[in-house]
Amino acid sequence: MQKVALIVAGGSGRRMGGDIPKQFLLLKDKPILLHTLIKFSDFQKIILVLPKTQFNYWDSLCKKYNCLLKHTLVAGGKNRFESVKNGLKEIKHNSIVAIHDGVRPLISKKLIEKLISKTKEGTAIVPVIPINDSIRKIDGYSSTIIQREKLYKVQTPQCFYSNNIKEAYTQKISEYFTDDASIFEANGGSIKTVVGENRNIKITTQDDLQFAEALK
Repeated sequence: MQKVALIVAGGSGRRMGGDIPKQFLLLKDKPILLHTLIKFSDFQKIILVLPKTQFNYWDSLCKKYNCLLKHTLVAGGKNRFESVKNGLKEIKHNSIVAIHDGVRPLISKKLIEKLISKTKEGTAIVPVIPINDSIRKIDGYSSTIIQREKLYKVQTPQCFYSNNIKEAYTQKISEYFTDDASIFEANGGSIKTVVGENRNIKITTQDDLQFAEALK
């Protein structure tokens, strides 16, 4: 079965405090987004979803950093839901789709293959990390402790059979959709989890970038 990576990168860089979208910032010797694409280099197809206004800039970066990895550019929508939906239109049935954040460049190929190998018809596979910090729910001036033993942080890539996730994205957008797994689940799909990787961070701030630099 064909493996397809659907990489979504629509960040603006506001939380980074600069004008360059975070996915294009340098991590060591190349843009964050290029590191991410390389992790899926053994997939039969890579689809990269970017704002249309960023296509030319990305093309210039590919030339500058000699990116020869074949991938298909797709224009994003006004939100992540529409962006993923646009990308899914480029995917045929009988594929396994790994939907990944463009600014998670440190994931290992080992974890990617583990997720792909466990994906089945009607079942999505999602990487998660246990929460080790104490958690409190704040309501106005009061707060209550929340038991953390059953709480986990969700990562990407989230993996699906293409026909399952394409059907899930025929639903109308909802405020309850926080990721692709929640969309899939709302359409009757089953979610299975595997332990993710602490290094598989999402780079959204300067602190994240510095941490990624130390890990790379």
